[in-house]
Amino acid sequence: MTNQVIVFLLCGFVIISAGNPNSDDVLPQFRNVRQLRSLGIEFTEYFRNISTQDLGGLESQFSSEDDLLCLNDMKALMTGLGSAEYWALKMIDAWGSIPSGLLAGNSYDLGNFDECLNIRKEIGQERTIQGKYCFLSVSPAKILGIETSIGSFRTATCFPASCSAINMNAFVDQLMMKLLNVSVPSSAMRISEGSCQTSDSEPWDALTIFMIVILSLMSFIVALSTLWDYFLVKDQDQLPAIVKICSARSNSRALFRVVESHSNPNVIDCLHGIRCMSLIWVITCHQYSVTLISPHINLFRAATWVEKPFASFILHGFISVDSFLVIGGLLVALIPLRLMDKTKGKLNVPMMYLHRLIRIAPLLAMAIVVHMKLMPLISSGPLFVGGYIGNSACKAGWYWTLLFVNNYTDAKCLAQSWYLSLDMQLYIISPILLISLYKWGKKAAAGIFILIILLSACLFATMMVNGYSMMITAASPEAMRDGYYATHTHATPWLIGFLFGYFLHLNRGKKFQLSWVSVWSGWILCLAMIFTSIFALYPPSKWSDPDASTLAESFYYTLTRVGWALALCWVIFACVQGYGGLANSFLASPLWQPLSRLSYSVFIWHMFFMEMNARSTRTSTYFSDYGMMLNFWSTLGFTLLFSYAMHLLIEAPIGGLDIFLRPKGKISPTEKQTSHIDDKEPRDPENLLEPTTSTVD
Repeated sequence: MTNQVIVFLLCGFVIISAGNPNSDDVLPQFRNVRQLRSLGIEFTEYFRNISTQDLGGLESQFSSEDDLLCLNDMKALMTGLGSAEYWALKMIDAWGSIPSGLLAGNSYDLGNFDECLNIRKEIGQERTIQGKYCFLSVSPAKILGIETSIGSFRTATCFPASCSAINMNAFVDQLMMKLLNVSVPSSAMRISEGSCQTSDSEPWDALTIFMIVILSLMSFIVALSTLWDYFLVKDQDQLPAIVKICSARSNSRALFRVVESHSNPNVIDCLHGIRCMSLIWVITCHQYSVTLISPHINLFRAATWVEKPFASFILHGFISVDSFLVIGGLLVALIPLRLMDKTKGKLNVPMMYLHRLIRIAPLLAMAIVVHMKLMPLISSGPLFVGGYIGNSACKAGWYWTLLFVNNYTDAKCLAQSWYLSLDMQLYIISPILLISLYKWGKKAAAGIFILIILLSACLFATMMVNGYSMMITAASPEAMRDGYYATHTHATPWLIGFLFGYFLHLNRGKKFQLSWVSVWSGWILCLAMIFTSIFALYPPSKWSDPDASTLAESFYYTLTRVGWALALCWVIFACVQGYGGLANSFLASPLWQPLSRLSYSVFIWHMFFMEMNARSTRTSTYFSDYGMMLNFWSTLGFTLLFSYAMHLLIEAPIGGLDIFLRPKGKISPTEKQTSHIDDKEPRDPENLLEPTTSTVD
């Protein structure tokens, strides 16, 4: 889970737990709150029946020129309401009211966002009244002076755009004085300027222009290369390399090429399915976490949903991170060791690093800019104020993300990018381990095994000494920082995958003859570790029994990192050796290959559409598993389309430039398997033996 998502979940669960009262005195509190009718109707009835002289008392508060303009617009609104003018009635019609379902967790009435922003009334030749949509935050307990289980809520208001939040609050205070005959505390009912929106768009800044120019330039280059490829070249072998790596036709052919399983002994076919299933799991988990942004009318239902067995797949979705770490460690060990055998131990470390940077950094950098600047251009909505979750973090510390160290900072620009930092840091130390394995063989492997034990002990001790809980209902920011984001806490599954890759390298081409008892025992133990990792904390995760001992949790999170990795290694081993059965038929299906090749781009962009869909909603939503699945398929569909476009514009052309950095000369078949581009295709579509960045959060 990401930092911002964790914060939303923690806050949401606190609200949910507080919204389940057990006392019998809710009815009087509820009746008192419901005495406040629709605030828009109250506003209309009050201001249409007072004269402009009655606003004279506010003129002393409205001293600036902007304040007086607001006051004049309010007088025009009063006149319009008195004569039932259409534009004035629309301004009131756009207001929200007290949300229905307060006792079920509904804390929003979104009113009519577009109706408010589309209001334009010309008053004279040089004056136009526009609508300004704002949220009014209301705390019934503070207004009525009672202890209530009914939480605060936010309802939509619509004022003339010339009015600031200070002006609006003055009008609201006057209205509440008339209704309740008391002065309402500022903390009980207030409009903040940060919740307001108008139809006026912000002017493009330099970064927005830069983004548009880069995307336009890359689109032109790709279009030109594609036309060259399609019309001017008949033989693909004669296509210039620079044209080949930029051609949408050539890159699409490589992306969607489906290769039969077992057609290449250097390819581990089941990794396609493992990578894609893990990615789907991650998107599903993030889809549930983003629901706390949405205005659900039944948010408190999540309190009972958490107690369902299915919720364990979501609450413990962090395990999917370990799946990618195992795959990453395996590939980082397997490919270079094969090349080192051919080069007699030589390892081009700078080229390794440069290749990884060329593949990861350009798309990551573009994602940062797109999240900050493109999202407001293509979407809008009542909840869109301030942009996406990590907007402030990007402005304050975007460079930490591009330096791949943001997992040790609070500036997590792209919420999911902390994993890229962790993955890159492990990749940086990999040459030390590779050289050690090549020189000292099993002795170095034994040293790595001891390191795995020490890191596991470190995680266990960190949780025990600090009393950390990693359950989503109780995890603290300190626990996430020390027990989740830190690289050493996730290094164990990566090192296990690394050792497993070394094992496969030593036994390449060897067939292990296992009895049916051994095979069945391996699968039973594997499935036992998988389901134990997911459901071991199911009873303590219930609201009715939230207390799991620190010792139990420490053992769980420490051993899960090891058990899940070992279970995944068995799955890969069984599939490679021909003992996979149905599992191998499913995981090694050629249908996974296009999504597997696109997985890094999908990982980068899925949160973009997920959050944009949540923030652009105009009405209250309903929380249910079926609703989450509908949202998931919507997110996945748009993400795949956008990922494909960005793959053609950014990832494939820039990532393919490393062909010009490699030493010239004849490339062996094995080396072709470890490169993006060979002399036939811009990207080797069969290549699964490349350090992958198809990551999860």
